[in-house]
Amino acid sequence: MADRDPIDTSLARAVQLLRAGELVAFPTDTVYGVGALAWDGKAVARLYAAKLRPADKAIPILLADPQDIVLVARHLPPSALLLAERFWPGPLTLVVPKGARVPAEVTAGGDTVAVRVPDHPLARELIRQVGAPLATTSANLSGQPPSVTAEEVQAQLGDRVALILDGGPCAGGVASTVVDLTGPQPRLLRAGPLSLEQIMAALGGEPVP
Repeated sequence: MADRDPIDTSLARAVQLLRAGELVAFPTDTVYGVGALAWDGKAVARLYAAKLRPADKAIPILLADPQDIVLVARHLPPSALLLAERFWPGPLTLVVPKGARVPAEVTAGGDTVAVRVPDHPLARELIRQVGAPLATTSANLSGQPPSVTAEEVQAQLGDRVALILDGGPCAGGVASTVVDLTGPQPRLLRAGPLSLEQIMAALGGEPVP
């Protein structure tokens, strides 16, 4: 069974476990996530196995701060920087060209990467203390409802993760909006807290039918 220590004694242990290639579940502003060190391909592979996630379904990366997007992306379109400035930290995931350091396991062999800065102090502090981005997906078995409490994470993933940081219920409760910025126009891949209209308004344009 995964550990359930209080947050004030668990953060340092979570950092240690992640650096050792283990999986840690933690709260974000949307739902609970389960993460692995993004640079560690073997740890990311364990993340797929723990969730029973299809190998062809890429895993997003969480960052501590908006400027860290340069660590995981290349040839950033101007739209990415505009949206990051407007909506990060927040419930918006951007799909951009991936950087050379991102392992193939994170992107399912593809040439793009999904990135986000969560609006949650514990999640961001965890990433900062680890000193690297975290490949993070919702803390649930693939195809099951996302977890919004530590108890729900425990029920779904149990001993599939090394540690669960209990930060109470997630305030958002809905997975982030996902927008693909790799084409000529922004493309909504997953509806979420932010609408396509809000995205396009931030870019000074109108939604594409």
